[in-house]
Amino acid sequence: METFKYQTEIDAPAEKVWDILWNEDTYSKWTHFFSPDSQMVTDWKVGGRTYFTDASKKNGMVSTIDKIEENKYLIFKHLGEITDGVEDTESEKVKVWSGSKEAYYLEENNGKTTLKVEVDSDENYKEMFDNGFTKGLQIIKELSEK
Repeated sequence: METFKYQTEIDAPAEKVWDILWNEDTYSKWTHFFSPDSQMVTDWKVGGRTYFTDASKKNGMVSTIDKIEENKYLIFKHLGEITDGVEDTESEKVKVWSGSKEAYYLEENNGKTTLKVEVDSDENYKEMFDNGFTKGLQIIKELSEK
């Protein structure tokens, strides 16, 4: 497993960038490069459940929040997948990548925010992440700077 890293500079405070990242109305705008109509449902609790799904909510990933400090960082730990509404956190297929992290770091300085993303994944998914985060971070930047 490798860690892929992405970064952008945004002319907006961290609080606004955080809201664009995780607000229900804007989340799907920057994540649609990974999956059209992406949704995130979370209890916002460390050790709780977070679901990254398609519009049907029957397919996607099951994760947990590993660490969180609002407007500073949010680190997810991926636990498994959801297929046709069934959670899988035990199969050999899932165990290969279970525990991988997806981290978002926001550093504000003089009203500008550096957004850094780190994703643990297999090299086979590098092109998908490169495409998704390159385009997604641009959308986050545009929405935050409005």
